[in-house]
Amino acid sequence: MNELSLSNLMHSILDNKQQVKHMEKGRYLFQESTPASDLYYILKGKVEVSKVVPDGRELTIRISSENDLVGETVLFSPNPKYMMNAKMMEDGSVAVISKEALEKKIASDSHLAVEMMTWLSAQNRKNQAKFRDMLLHGKKGAFYSTLIRLSNSYGTEAENGTVINLPFTNQELANFCGTSREVVNRMLAQLRKNNVISIKKGRITILDFDFLKQEIDCENCPIEICTID
Repeated sequence: MNELSLSNLMHSILDNKQQVKHMEKGRYLFQESTPASDLYYILKGKVEVSKVVPDGRELTIRISSENDLVGETVLFSPNPKYMMNAKMMEDGSVAVISKEALEKKIASDSHLAVEMMTWLSAQNRKNQAKFRDMLLHGKKGAFYSTLIRLSNSYGTEAENGTVINLPFTNQELANFCGTSREVVNRMLAQLRKNNVISIKKGRITILDFDFLKQEIDCENCPIEICTID
């Protein structure tokens, strides 16, 4: 499902402006293990969806932005709890959608049910691709595929390559891979040495996509699957 159809889908559910919440940078939409009674449709801003693993490390699952839906999408399940954390990366606003209201709407509208199933299927394909890279190619595969996905989501063409127009610290990059900052430091240094990437003012430019793709045995997934959101 593309952004437009998801937008139409959500607008068919939202029926008043009182459901809109303005959120400041750093605030959580929801946290792990709390009751999952609502979903959140992003109107403005970016949201980091992550999970804390038992040893205390943080694994960033995705970055969601305008016209995306975040929350626990296990519908028609009694007493669900959030399995992830969702934190605002910048000031923004979200529309709050009651899980109960969404379930009632889906139960009575077959077109809406098909649209929702299509969207959920696309999300599952994205997650499967991410975990495939991590399981088959380890930390390096997870990191290289993260660079590719970030460029597909936030990249713009420059004279010497593709610039990822969203600055990240090395720790934030490490969180995408479930690894340490030191490991990412070494991988970045090696990629720079081999002229695969360059870094200026915190922004990464990918100079050699073919190298990254070859290293992870890229299957050339459709662009809508190979993104970070």
